[in-house]
Amino acid sequence: MWIKNSALLLLVVILFSSCDKKRVFDDYKSVGSAWHKDSIVTFNLPELDSTKRYNLFVNLRANNNYQFNNLFLIVALELPNGFTKVDTLEYQMADLDGTLLGDGFSDIKESKLFYKENVRFKSKYKVYIKQAVRENGKVPGVTALDGITEVGFRIEKKE
Repeated sequence: MWIKNSALLLLVVILFSSCDKKRVFDDYKSVGSAWHKDSIVTFNLPELDSTKRYNLFVNLRANNNYQFNNLFLIVALELPNGFTKVDTLEYQMADLDGTLLGDGFSDIKESKLFYKENVRFKSKYKVYIKQAVRENGKVPGVTALDGITEVGFRIEKKE
């Protein structure tokens, strides 16, 4: 019985992974139970085909402990020559009624957030992601951002 269930699970995993033909890179890193404001999540990107173009996404896994409607991120893309392009991004994370947006059936929701499109890579790059959430009317950032459990980065082939 155990072997039958294991074989079925393996088949389901293979089917789901084969449906994701656009994926080139997809990695997640845990930030624990709260994402500290000084914690920088780093991704070393693989060397990609320089003749092709790609779309880039920041992926997040969040739970109901996330108490804000939006999320601010500072995303830095380090080029092979040492130059770094830095973007401050804002994403909506909840509906007006406070319901967390994203995909998922449990209290953990996964959000695929657009970062850049039509990018051409010439060598190996690095990506750095840091949270920059602030409470209304307060200058210092939120020291420990509850509710974000994992931060990911995804690269897809442009069709």
